[in-house]
Amino acid sequence: MNALLLKQTEALSKFRLASFYFASIFTLLALFSLFFKGLNLGLDFTGGYLTEFTTQQSITQNKMEGLLTSFLPDTFQLSSAENGTYWSVQQVDNDRSLKGKTWLTEFSEHSGLTIMPQDAIYIGSQVGDELIDQGGLALLTSVIVILFYLSFRFEWRLAAGSVLALFHDVIIVLGIFSWFELSFDLTILASLLAIIGYSLNDSIIVGDKVREIMKRNKEDKIEAIINLAIKSTIVRTLITSGTTLATILAIWFFAGESLSGFAIALFSGILVGTFSSTAISATVPQLLGLTADYYHKKDEEICQLP
Repeated sequence: MNALLLKQTEALSKFRLASFYFASIFTLLALFSLFFKGLNLGLDFTGGYLTEFTTQQSITQNKMEGLLTSFLPDTFQLSSAENGTYWSVQQVDNDRSLKGKTWLTEFSEHSGLTIMPQDAIYIGSQVGDELIDQGGLALLTSVIVILFYLSFRFEWRLAAGSVLALFHDVIIVLGIFSWFELSFDLTILASLLAIIGYSLNDSIIVGDKVREIMKRNKEDKIEAIINLAIKSTIVRTLITSGTTLATILAIWFFAGESLSGFAIALFSGILVGTFSSTAISATVPQLLGLTADYYHKKDEEICQLP
């Protein structure tokens, strides 16, 4: 029985180490894409024109793109909802862009479609720059607060594992949007904040379990303690992640094009967050030299104080 348990411990330890290096490679690929390709910033950040309208006829997105391509002088982003009757056109703010309310009237006359304008707004580039600054500040503030919290909650190596897992999750999601050139807007930024919270929750559950086992058992090796902590929390983690992913899939398929990017970000973030809670947050403390009797030594030092 002990031999079987030892083999299982060794196999899980090898899997965690392999997963850690696997995650490191993907993080480097994501950083490479972010540095050399960048993000495809949406209208919220770049500034431009947003025109929304409805059509009496239900038509496909490819047909609408064909009609608009022959009419608009510059590139645009088109999204649809309500079975191809509600349309949103985004145009980058530059000298060749048409004013929001002027082109729609001409398009209605020449397209042969019954078009009803809904909204036409202009977002200035200064507003876009302000959103970038505020969004970056929100992410930075949340990370700093988390660092302070973890430094008081855990031993520093457990805290380091949770923070690295958090950075891994955010970088991977950003890398996905960079590699596939998906539009990055305010809804994606909001999803990143949600991913930070979700990733931190998974890491804290595993780290708290590791600390609990370490306090009551100083005989086992740190590898065995970490593996036991993962086994104790994996069912809870999978159930929580599974139910959350089911909800996100419903948003992805039924909420329309406007929330598809938000759903993609959350879906990928929760997947990599569940993975990183084992591959990174539980493995980094071991690699940094955390020992199984750390808390027992700490208690002995406290008892020896005058």
